[in-house]
Amino acid sequence: MEQIQGTSQPSVVINWRDPRLYQIVTLGTLLTYGLLWLKFEVSFPQIAVTIGTALLAQYAATGLVGLASFDPKSALISSLSLCLLLRTNDLTVSAAAALLAISSKFLLRRRHKHLFNPTTLALAVVLATGFGWISPGQWGQVAWFGFFIACLGSLVVTRAARADVTLAFLVCYVAFLVARALWIGDPLTIPLHQLESGALLIFAFFMISDPKTTPDSRPGRITYALCVALTACYVQFGLFRPNAPLWGLILCAPLVPLIDAWLPGPRYEWPGPSPDNRPPPPHCFRC
Repeated sequence: MEQIQGTSQPSVVINWRDPRLYQIVTLGTLLTYGLLWLKFEVSFPQIAVTIGTALLAQYAATGLVGLASFDPKSALISSLSLCLLLRTNDLTVSAAAALLAISSKFLLRRRHKHLFNPTTLALAVVLATGFGWISPGQWGQVAWFGFFIACLGSLVVTRAARADVTLAFLVCYVAFLVARALWIGDPLTIPLHQLESGALLIFAFFMISDPKTTPDSRPGRITYALCVALTACYVQFGLFRPNAPLWGLILCAPLVPLIDAWLPGPRYEWPGPSPDNRPPPPHCFRC
């Protein structure tokens, strides 16, 4: 849609080839399934506040930094992911998390890329401050549902050209868990139980695979996945903290510029015009 002459309101951009559309459908389907069949402990007001705040923040930031088009896809992905993972009893926390996630995309950037995955950063801040939590057990132990998430996620990351980082992380993380179990003599049912988490699959298929926060080259992405898996295992078994992959991703995010300098590759751009492909104006802070 073209911008209306004489107004400063951004237009809306929709490109049906954009893989983010498939991600929105996937996350929306997972959320609907969780609400209707798995009885997720997330209220409809929380969902409305989270998604509404994210879209409003994206729209406001689009105008503030002078972009010509409003693209809601990234805001929908971040807010749907927060609805799936974040649990809190305070709607203010939900709104603050959504605002932080969207704001970080515009404020914490380096060379047209986000320094942190927006959803991961918001979750980390909420968890660190004690205002919310992630409930990995909410997904249940239904194997076919995990397979369902994996299949939908594989579609998304393949279309986004980031299947390699997802597969590399899962292979490394599973290998570390199994190796530790064999080393200390635990039965293999323990690492298998640790892997039966919908939150882990959401992380692997929808967070670490973000093209705007991963290294540009395939060797760089595989190296990055190994670093995240190693850090996650240290956080889980060395520091004894839950949600280890999330903390691993946060701690390893600053390594992306170094990996890009060491193993350069072509920069990923979303197909068609998108505000996320454009550099921020000079007054935006760049890390």
